[in-house]
Amino acid sequence: MPETVGGSNVEIAHHLSEHSSLDEARTHRMLEIAEAIVLAIVAISTAWSGYEAALWTGRQAELYGLASRHRVQAEAALLTANQERLYTASTVVEWLKAEATGQKELATMFERRVLPEFRPAFEEWVRTKPLTNPDAPPGPFFMPHYRSAKTEEADRLNADATEQFDQGNDARSHSDQYVRVTVTLATVLLLLAISQRFKVYAVRVALGVVAALLLAVPIYQLATLPRL
Repeated sequence: MPETVGGSNVEIAHHLSEHSSLDEARTHRMLEIAEAIVLAIVAISTAWSGYEAALWTGRQAELYGLASRHRVQAEAALLTANQERLYTASTVVEWLKAEATGQKELATMFERRVLPEFRPAFEEWVRTKPLTNPDAPPGPFFMPHYRSAKTEEADRLNADATEQFDQGNDARSHSDQYVRVTVTLATVLLLLAISQRFKVYAVRVALGVVAALLLAVPIYQLATLPRL
């Protein structure tokens, strides 16, 4: 009878040991599946983050290039505008001299040399009788009809350049944000790699949980950051 009881106890202990081994194997397998899922998410997120960072870096370079080009074009337009203004000022001075000395043909010649763009302002100024009217404006540049297409073009190009430069700064900021996301994902990957080195189940699970919680931060950032 004692032998029967002893045999039964051994059999029960063996059965419990097998059951415990099965539970551990199942738990270990579930942990490995969870780690594999997290690793897959990290891999996909890292690739996406790196791709977006590269796109935003390229966008930044493109916008900075456009801003620089428009700055150069604005300088060229402004130089042309100043040359036109200088030419018109010289023509007006010579017209005034001819008018003051009664040289009508010479005055007519200088009047014809006024650039078409400035002619409305010049004619408006002439009607104020600048030679006899002390209240007349100093020159056609002060008339309401005066305008310079090149000056307006330079202003527009400078405004475009400023806007594009600001957009380039925004693109650089987005690129930096994606790089920070990549660094955080690398930290998650490091924690998972370290956890797999531990044979103590509790330590491995704890590191895995920390990695999973940390993973939520870059995932949220990837979901909310602007994309190209």
